[in-house]
Amino acid sequence: MILCCGEALIDMIPSPTVSGAEGFVPHSGGAIFNTAIGLGRLAVPTGFLTGLSNDLFGQQLAADLARSGVETDLAIRSDLPTTLAFVRLTDGHATYTFYDENTAGRSLQPDDLPQLPDTVSALYFGGISLISEPCADFYAALAERDAAHRFIAVDPNIRPGFIRDEARYRARLERMIAVADLLKVSDEDLNWIVPGVQELEDKAQHLLRLGPKIVVLTKGREGALALVPDCEPIVVPAQRAEVVDTVGAGDTFNAGVLANLFKAGVLSKSKVTTVTVPQLQAALSLGAAVAAVTVSRAGANPPWSHEL
Repeated sequence: MILCCGEALIDMIPSPTVSGAEGFVPHSGGAIFNTAIGLGRLAVPTGFLTGLSNDLFGQQLAADLARSGVETDLAIRSDLPTTLAFVRLTDGHATYTFYDENTAGRSLQPDDLPQLPDTVSALYFGGISLISEPCADFYAALAERDAAHRFIAVDPNIRPGFIRDEARYRARLERMIAVADLLKVSDEDLNWIVPGVQELEDKAQHLLRLGPKIVVLTKGREGALALVPDCEPIVVPAQRAEVVDTVGAGDTFNAGVLANLFKAGVLSKSKVTTVTVPQLQAALSLGAAVAAVTVSRAGANPPWSHEL
């Protein structure tokens, strides 16, 4: 099983009301939630670890996960509220206003770490859950605790506007990069993590030297590439699509990559160093394919296997 560890929240999406005024419709979301949904729809055994509220929005999140085949037995339940993110769409691109103080997801502490069953072979982390404290320390502690015997995948999906203490965030992220087997970054993420005028590929190579076995770099319409030690970059083009919006595109790409590696039998601590170039090409290609479907329809709505 792949256990997705991080935020699940409600995106309040603008929608016209009967009167013509703009209202907001609650949609389940969050970077890690979206990837979990994508994995479940691709028929990969998937679980979700988060702080999940007992409120009506938490019930909505749990129900949506279940409908996509994602298990929530390991979610940590509480009566604290669910995180809300009010979304504005401008030319298909989303900006967010978050309401996240004292919420079920954000309030996780390192003392809350659960013991995981042996069926969990891989852990996936990322998103704002690696920024917001104290839950960021919870997820970092989990990654560091289990890195010796479970595959660790990280997509920081950096949002600088959320970072209150850059030094603390950078130090935490560096620790997680050091124990990651697969690190995925966008071009924007990479330029934030490694500032300067170097070429993107040189910056990605720098991250590869910090510990990951695989670094995946996405460059929007320019496609994606993967770097592994002692090998030429593995490049896959983006797939053409009529873009409705980009909500969840990167999260769905991650689901495609992880799903393909899981089905190839290499998403484990013992197999990660045996990943071949064709396997990585196939993983990036599936990531591009599912992301193309997601951007072609409104919101984070990853495809099911039968749609591919």
